[in-house]
Amino acid sequence: MEEQHVCLVIEDDPDVCGLITAVLSRAGFKVLAVGTGAEGKAAAAAAGSRLALITLDLGLPDIDGRDLSLELRKLTPAPLLFLTARAEDDDVLAGLSAGAAAYLTKPFLPSTLRETALELCRLQPGARL
Repeated sequence: MEEQHVCLVIEDDPDVCGLITAVLSRAGFKVLAVGTGAEGKAAAAAAGSRLALITLDLGLPDIDGRDLSLELRKLTPAPLLFLTARAEDDDVLAGLSAGAAAYLTKPFLPSTLRETALELCRLQPGARL
């Protein structure tokens, strides 16, 4: 049996986290979901190279998502997909500068999330999604 791609979801809103988890699970990912930056950093360190993707909310209760993204970059090469309500051009540019492979603003269409996640994983060497 082929191992599922693992996606780490870092999102503090339970409803949004549930939606992301449902969409990505249906797309074939094994989803690890956490609600704070500290939990996200610990989960990324524990999962290491098994991570195929990280979705990251920028408005976390304990750390700014851009700061967390810089810490995550030290732990894993998995692409970062920022999912946030911050929709200004400056926010998008700052997110991409902080290491985001893609940037989706809330509210987002589930189909857009699914397509973006699958595309980011296809771009990784050795990906078989």
